[in-house]
Amino acid sequence: MSTDDVRTKMSSALAGEIITHAKVRLLELPLGAGQLALITLDNDQDHTRPSTFGPGGLAALDNALDLIGQHAEIAAVAVTGKPFVFAVGADLSGVDLIDSLAAARAVTELGHRVFRRLGELPVPSFAYINGAAMGGGLELALHCTYRTVSTGATGLSLPEVFLGLIPGWGGTWLLPNLIGPANALQVIINNSMAQNKQMRPKDLIKLGIADAAFEPADFLEQSMLWTARVLRAEVNVVRPEPDRQTWDDVVAAARSGVAARVHGATPAPDVALDLVAAAKTRTRDEGFTAEDEALSALMMGDDLRASLYAFNLVNKRARKPVGLPDKSTPRPVSKVGVVGAGLMASQLALLFVRRLQVPLIMTDLDEERVVKGLAYVHGELDALVANGRLTSDKANRLKALVTGSTSKAGFADADFVIEAVFENLEIKQQVFAEIESAVSDTCVMATNTSSLSVTDMAQNLRHPERVVGFHFFNPVAVMPLLEIARGTQTDDATLATAFVVGKTLKKSCVLVKDRPAFVVNRLLTRYLGEITRAVDEGTDFAVADTALEPLGLPLSPFVLLQLVGPAVAFHVSETMNKVFPDRFYVSENLRRLVAAGKTGVYIMDGAGKPSVDPEVAALYQQGPVQLSAEMVRTRVLAALADEVQLILDEGVVTAAEDVDLCMLLGAGWPFWLGGLTPYLDRTGTSQRVNGRRFLASGVASVPV
Repeated sequence: MSTDDVRTKMSSALAGEIITHAKVRLLELPLGAGQLALITLDNDQDHTRPSTFGPGGLAALDNALDLIGQHAEIAAVAVTGKPFVFAVGADLSGVDLIDSLAAARAVTELGHRVFRRLGELPVPSFAYINGAAMGGGLELALHCTYRTVSTGATGLSLPEVFLGLIPGWGGTWLLPNLIGPANALQVIINNSMAQNKQMRPKDLIKLGIADAAFEPADFLEQSMLWTARVLRAEVNVVRPEPDRQTWDDVVAAARSGVAARVHGATPAPDVALDLVAAAKTRTRDEGFTAEDEALSALMMGDDLRASLYAFNLVNKRARKPVGLPDKSTPRPVSKVGVVGAGLMASQLALLFVRRLQVPLIMTDLDEERVVKGLAYVHGELDALVANGRLTSDKANRLKALVTGSTSKAGFADADFVIEAVFENLEIKQQVFAEIESAVSDTCVMATNTSSLSVTDMAQNLRHPERVVGFHFFNPVAVMPLLEIARGTQTDDATLATAFVVGKTLKKSCVLVKDRPAFVVNRLLTRYLGEITRAVDEGTDFAVADTALEPLGLPLSPFVLLQLVGPAVAFHVSETMNKVFPDRFYVSENLRRLVAAGKTGVYIMDGAGKPSVDPEVAALYQQGPVQLSAEMVRTRVLAALADEVQLILDEGVVTAAEDVDLCMLLGAGWPFWLGGLTPYLDRTGTSQRVNGRRFLASGVASVPV
């Protein structure tokens, strides 16, 4: 299928494609090094959207290279992007129109054919990575002979495996042959599967992806000067040859890690590993042909469509939360109070002071706890300085903003106070009464409760309308979700303020109704309850803990239990059982584990491999019913389908998409599942349990 055939096949998609143009300028290089043909990628029609490559964008780049070929006097070719954006890869908006393997293959071959021209020019080529370079954008840079990067660039990654694909426009062959298989797999596999972890410019230098870094203010000028020095042989770029003796061992170790992590739940990581393994001996042509075959097959799979649905939730719905009051004006926040100085409260204090950069006061019951909380914040700021993520001056300014006290009198001029004390309703009611007596009449009072009623906490206050749920997930700095719970009397101004603060904290906010445990903890508690019930009835620990492996979840149930802490998990299960006794299970064995002071079911051997703690096993009293892994999985999925439907029926969130967004961002569920509800639909679980699909009138792009 030709380029024109691809364009014809995707004509309806192209009607909406923001085409990336490739503008060519001929510039004189410094130092008399000759003439540079500079290609600037820019989708002029929409400055708010990053430049991407659909068939139209690839054709534009192809035409630019044709034009450059008419100028024999050119000494070098360079490609750069519009302000803050180099290019972010393939335009996936037309994926649904690719309905055959032949059409998918045409797209992959087109990308290879155009991109590789940069690496096969008769003169050196340079990528000036001035901003975001993701996926195919970074691959475009890899095709060039040399690369510079702006120190201000953000969004540097190969996220394809995260989306159920592979870097299929050269990445799996070019990258390992440039920087070696270990570094390449760090980028292609580890970073991508870690919720699409982004690299920083210094990472590109350290890994050997970029050859030089320059400040943003004069990035183009400095890159051109560097180009001139390379052409004049004043700069010699030395790249170590990858170690091909250890290549196979490196890939084998990575393969073991992937198997332990996703258990074959999605094919993309294994396909990427196969391609990197073969890149050791394949020629460029062979490597690119193999990428065409692999990428085409993955483009026709369920995982990509599910991932795109998840990607759109995170990048569109999360940025425009549903249910916000339209006309209410948020209150300004110029000072923050944090009640508590324990680990969770200290994490909150650190986040607030880093993002809001306003005075913040922490309080606790005694001076020792306050000092410990302040020490945590200071220590974390120092660590950010040591990691190069914060300057010493900035850290010192932030430290000066944070104070501590055993009195809540310091909240008098605070605009936003959040409590993070023990999960007990009476204690929280008492704390809120103390806060209200200290703050102004306009101060927003927030609770980080994970399962208790926001309405009940506020019921005895003079101004219950100022109380709002502000539920973070642990670790606070990492987990992107913030569940904002509206109590029965929470007013519009309070809610609007909460959402503005959440956005300033760089969290993805979802509005939830004040119902027990909101969304994520409610579903995870039901999930853990079914697992612990199965073990209590007689199922082996290992069978129950591995039953959900086919989903490729980030943590197994008992590892999750260990992370949350048995005492917390048990307390939440009791809370939920009081409200919904017919659905939420309270494990007497878990009660014994908590009473014994155990921090989890497992102990780790020297290699970090978990095994059941013999003391825990001795505590457990099990019944005679031994379920298979499939039976446990069926039971758990049915319980989740039931609970999701009840969440929707109760109006906890406005739509199934919000349930999926919460599980993606608050529980780390993988994108290739498309969230929870599409998976339950695809497996037929929702139909069996509820007699209907969650997305029956929802996202058509998720296959069923």
